[in-house]
Amino acid sequence: MRRFLISIVLAAMGALTLTAGLKEDFKADKWMSANNYWAYPYPARPLPVLTEAPEGYAPFFIDHYGRHGSRWLIGKRFYSYTVEQLERGQRHGALTPRGLEVLDILRRLRTAADGREGELSDIGALQHQGIAERMFRNFPQVFAGNAVVRARSTTVIRCILSMQNAVDVLAALNPALQVSTEASEADMYYMNYSDPVVPALRKTAAAALEPLRDKWVNPKHMLRRLFSDQRFARDSIDGQKLMLDLFDLAGNMQSHSAWRDVDLYDLFSADDIVNVYRYNNAHWYLLSAHTPLTRDRIPYMEANLLRDFVRDADHALAHPDVHGASLRFGHESVVLPLVCLMGLDGADYSSTDLETLDRHWLSYKIFPMACNVQMVLYRHTAAPDDHPVLVKILLNEHEASLPIDAVTGPYYRWADVRDYFINKLSCEPYIPATIQ
Repeated sequence: MRRFLISIVLAAMGALTLTAGLKEDFKADKWMSANNYWAYPYPARPLPVLTEAPEGYAPFFIDHYGRHGSRWLIGKRFYSYTVEQLERGQRHGALTPRGLEVLDILRRLRTAADGREGELSDIGALQHQGIAERMFRNFPQVFAGNAVVRARSTTVIRCILSMQNAVDVLAALNPALQVSTEASEADMYYMNYSDPVVPALRKTAAAALEPLRDKWVNPKHMLRRLFSDQRFARDSIDGQKLMLDLFDLAGNMQSHSAWRDVDLYDLFSADDIVNVYRYNNAHWYLLSAHTPLTRDRIPYMEANLLRDFVRDADHALAHPDVHGASLRFGHESVVLPLVCLMGLDGADYSSTDLETLDRHWLSYKIFPMACNVQMVLYRHTAAPDDHPVLVKILLNEHEASLPIDAVTGPYYRWADVRDYFINKLSCEPYIPATIQ
């Protein structure tokens, strides 16, 4: 019995430590709690410091996939549902003064968003301009002279505009670049693949998330802030749904220069912010990551994309007189499973324990708006035939680690990385397209 009680106490202490860590993170920057709505943090934050290449080495090629920049929320429902719920309270005279203020904000936001749902925002355009400029400055040899830059986008307009903002900057920095752009259905099999196995796996795993919704999505504080009549709120409002939608709206304010100073986070307690984040974090883990709950299969939805990375790198190696970049622009629903498939910074963590997930796997470190993977190849400039090609991978401009031996710091032999990727792809679990 004593041992049992000690284990309970230790587990509770671990949970408190975890929650305290997230609270500190979100106290320092509340926007991080927005999960996939977190606006790309640079250059507002100090930029990551990059490790110099080993002596004699210089970069010559970049393989890249980047999410579109900050955007409006997708679908009119996100902007209309919250208004409708608060208007119901207004008709019954059940809103607090703060509730009336929030209703006014939401009405104005709905008007501003009308016809723009899902589109790239002004801040989203700036994010890709900044990423492209830093890529050019960080790896000038890649973009020197008449370097070849092949840019591809999914067929979604916010991705196309993200691509255009990036390549416009590169072309302005070096007009001699040979830049091409594409947005074709022909490329969607790797740019944004619709894996027929994934929906059923996700549906099955969703059951594991349901108990956490009731445990972590507690709207009591929010309802007291918005409604003066708690009986009305309890009987007439779906508090959990309203809470999740308002949390998304609050987090996405950072995507717009005109709305960034509008703060709705006072609707949530510090515990609410942590717990809604934990719920959303677990949700995205089930959607995209390695876990037995989805038979460790979902990251393989980006197998075609990883093969395209390898194929383009091989092409660059086979043409030593050519240097440049292969740039791809798409979605967080691609970046997240790709990073998990690659195993960057431990993102290939696999578990069924969603309650302690935050100790091992944090979505905001992977896929803010404009998140990106840059795989940079290096060759020895003086004696390339006598030295191995090296590679460094950046995740959101941070030097990332792989679960293989490095040569030094963040630099790996390309041959080792290539073998690791090919071996990983060969381990794809077979799941029939029709899952019983």
